Amino acid sequence: MRHFWVILLLTIFSLPARAQRIVYSQPDNNDTRSLNFEIIGKLKGNYLIYKNVRTKFYISVYDRDMSETDRVDLKFVPDKLLNVDFIAYPDYAWMIYQYQKKNIVYCNAVKINSDGKLMTDPIELDTSSVNFFANNKIYSTIHSEDKKQIMVFKIQKRSNQFSFTTLLLDENLNLKHRSRIESGYEDKKYVFSDFLLSNAGNFVFTAGNRSSTRDYIEHLDLITKGPYEDEFTSKKIDLGDKFVDDVKIKIDNLNTNYILNSFYYLKKRGNAEGLFTAVIDEETDNQISGVFAKIDDSMRASIKKKGSDKTALNDFFIRNVILKRDGGFLLMAEDFYTQSRYNSWNRWDYLYGYPSYFSPYYYYYSPYYYNYYNYYGSPYGYGRNDTRYYYNNILVASLDSTGKYQWTAVVQKSQYDDESDNFMSYALMITGGKLHFLFNENMRRNLMLNEWTINGEGDVTRNPPMHNLDRGYDFMPRYAKQVSASEVIVPCMYRNYICFAKVQF
Repeated sequence: MRHFWVILLLTIFSLPARAQRIVYSQPDNNDTRSLNFEIIGKLKGNYLIYKNVRTKFYISVYDRDMSETDRVDLKFVPDKLLNVDFIAYPDYAWMIYQYQKKNIVYCNAVKINSDGKLMTDPIELDTSSVNFFANNKIYSTIHSEDKKQIMVFKIQKRSNQFSFTTLLLDENLNLKHRSRIESGYEDKKYVFSDFLLSNAGNFVFTAGNRSSTRDYIEHLDLITKGPYEDEFTSKKIDLGDKFVDDVKIKIDNLNTNYILNSFYYLKKRGNAEGLFTAVIDEETDNQISGVFAKIDDSMRASIKKKGSDKTALNDFFIRNVILKRDGGFLLMAEDFYTQSRYNSWNRWDYLYGYPSYFSPYYYYYSPYYYNYYNYYGSPYGYGRNDTRYYYNNILVASLDSTGKYQWTAVVQKSQYDDESDNFMSYALMITGGKLHFLFNENMRRNLMLNEWTINGEGDVTRNPPMHNLDRGYDFMPRYAKQVSASEVIVPCMYRNYICFAKVQF
């Protein structure tokens, strides 16, 4: 009998366990809450994180146990740094940065190895002559999914014209083609989507027109430019008599399609009815499908924390689109809004309220630009201490290659904070054939990191509390970054110092 129990126990403990290993970096006296940072990625087994405090710029190098092995001082970076972007490869990374010196804005690049050391001297990519003191970036950087195509571009506004300057580069930053294209626009009524770059080198975005600054988009065009072309091609997207707002593009490089997603409305300033999806063939520019998929009443009732079923979708914003091999995709949208004693919350200010209209250059938040930690709130202007942030449920929908629903699911969460939203929202981890959602929940006045998973059939699992959650560490999952197939780096706060946790599945 004793042998039976020994064998049983050995069998139980030899089974694969659903467990995570969490290791933390040590808090550093220099890494206070005023720290700006960007998680570069995992390079040859090292984890590189860019940091900036006032006029000091450096890269911290961490080993697999998140012990800092080196801190590389970036002495070449000038004080008046406007922006920095990183493009990480398995053994090196490009750092593309811009700064102003007198009336010239420079866009330069350096190559960094897995130890955070420079492999090249600064390389000048482009310059712009300006007659003002810039406080935001002028250039934006995007890259293709395979990272073999890189584009640096700027959009200047003047005399009712958009002037696009694009530099298409290869993975070694050799210039492949430079274009300058003029395009008309109507200020405050013209809305751009994300700007993306396909593996074929096509520059892609949408342009929408609204009848006024507070209306939804009623006319939508897909704008593309081939890698060696010097003009845009415009494709009208059929909306019928409906309206859309924030359009998210996903490039399906495997099936050579562009996938457009947005919430749709039956009338101006009406309630969101469901999801609009359009699929356009990259090679022919033909629209393969356009589907307005209504979300039914039962799902509306389950996703909204407050209000009527009719308004259930009005505060949801598309956060992620994950492609499937068959051309279908998974879409995640989060319920988000704010309350303030001075300003009433509205969707239009959140979507279009950033300062692009007040600058001679179009101020674009790239989807590849990892926003730095900002204690005073989001980059959209809701940063006062009298603002309360709400981040609630996550809607997850699986759609086929035409945009029709296969299943929907809800990740239940309820979050709010009065000081900032840095500890709100969620991190998405894709591993083991599942979606892993990491987010904080308030338990006994402490923030506890939770994990929910969804499998390929839409089954939702709320997992037990994660192991190795040391007390005193408050996670910032919205700034997390997946750095390998089974690892995610999550910034966290410990006694007013910024540190980083590696969560390994």
